[in-house]
Amino acid sequence: MKIRYLLVFFLIAFIGNSQEPEQLKRQVRQAINEIRSFVKIPNDALEHADINRNLTWLEKNFNARGFNSSILPTEGESLFFASLPMEDSKPTILFYMHLDGQSVDPSKWNQPNPYEVVLKSPEDDGWKDQIFDDLNEDINYDWRLFGRSTSDDKGPIVMFLNAIDLLQENGQEIPFNIKVILDSEEEKSSKPLPKAVKQYRELLEADFLVINDGPVHVSGKPTVIYGCRGITTLSLTTHGPIKPQHSGHYGNYAPNPGFLLSEVLTTMKDKDGKVIIDGYYDGITLDENVISVLKSVPDDATTINTNLAIKNPDKVGSFYQESLQYPSLNIRGMGSGWIGDKARTIVPATATAELDLRLVPESDGTRLKGLVKKHIQQQGFYVTDTIPSKEERMAHDKIITLMEGPVTDAFRTNLDNSYGEFIVNTLKTKLEQEVVQIRIMGGTVPIAPFINELKIPAFIVPMVNPDNNQHSPNENLKIGQIAYGIEVFYGLLSTKM
Repeated sequence: MKIRYLLVFFLIAFIGNSQEPEQLKRQVRQAINEIRSFVKIPNDALEHADINRNLTWLEKNFNARGFNSSILPTEGESLFFASLPMEDSKPTILFYMHLDGQSVDPSKWNQPNPYEVVLKSPEDDGWKDQIFDDLNEDINYDWRLFGRSTSDDKGPIVMFLNAIDLLQENGQEIPFNIKVILDSEEEKSSKPLPKAVKQYRELLEADFLVINDGPVHVSGKPTVIYGCRGITTLSLTTHGPIKPQHSGHYGNYAPNPGFLLSEVLTTMKDKDGKVIIDGYYDGITLDENVISVLKSVPDDATTINTNLAIKNPDKVGSFYQESLQYPSLNIRGMGSGWIGDKARTIVPATATAELDLRLVPESDGTRLKGLVKKHIQQQGFYVTDTIPSKEERMAHDKIITLMEGPVTDAFRTNLDNSYGEFIVNTLKTKLEQEVVQIRIMGGTVPIAPFINELKIPAFIVPMVNPDNNQHSPNENLKIGQIAYGIEVFYGLLSTKM
């Protein structure tokens, strides 16, 4: 209850610089209705028809606010672009968000349809269903909206639109030109984006880029993030007998691909979790100033470890933020034979490990994949990118099939950038709170194409609650964060640099 009152206090303090509390509540109520309408349209990143229906909704709702909008074809799904009338004398902000969402498994959700928003209030250690009519009398900022993409990333899009409503209602001059680009394939790596940004370069030109994706810091404080890690992937498959064999007949004879795979994987890291592949961390140095910035983030190791239920973390960095400054090497999935109730007494034919490599600006994804491949070869493996032929099987003791995924680059903007200082100072002044500044976040947003092509600084200004369950069942958006997001957008778009 105390947290709720603090949130309301900070919101009211911010409101004094923009609009009256009742006006904000009315806008939040309208935003809730729009979120319900928007979320109702399925947006599975894998479904073309879903994306088109969402583009239609966006076109209607942006145009209603006076934006000029366009659907931009790409080699994949189309992008959505919108802008307000431009003035040469004003600097230009380009906002990036995404309209697609992760696929859903309705059986894992605590509601019949993940695309039908459900209103819930906290109760003991769980949630109690509420009815939306109860919000007509008063808005409870502790209640939440449950549904796919409420937080990731439809909620922030609606917050932006409702901030525009308030700016227009109050006759507030906007000291910026505003452009918005909405990605429709963010949840499947945004493969068409680099070529699309190059193709539409003149349309997208801006002075700086603001990304509204992901959650605020776990402390709940206003957050500005100066970069994000990139990502690439590898699939490693080892080979045993050409077909699964009876473990009684061949268990001491046919090489087991599971043991072969574990053999090579255990050579990649030491007991502290550090990658020991030659050259993997090359080029990364952290001076005292950087360490000071990293330590200013109000993380609590005990809380993090308790939430993860781990006794001790890996030692890639001496604390959480430091660990994010290095590229990672993660086994994201493994499989061989059959397990559980379907387990069979066989020597499997193959074993597979799926790896993801999170990248930092100092590390090149293609180079790191090359280092991993070289390391595997040094362990005595014959490496191929196809299923080995019988001739190859007969010629080599240890064979591994290595398949490479695409590379999404990392980015990082300098912490002393003037546009970053403007964002931080605006949030600090309006919210009367210290702003958490994060040098680079662990996740990946496909922003590098904008930076590489447009040559502009980029900043992530997240809007949603840290415990929003994005990508997971029961994704949710705290109503207080809707008010927060509207106010943040309002503050940024009504403050002169």
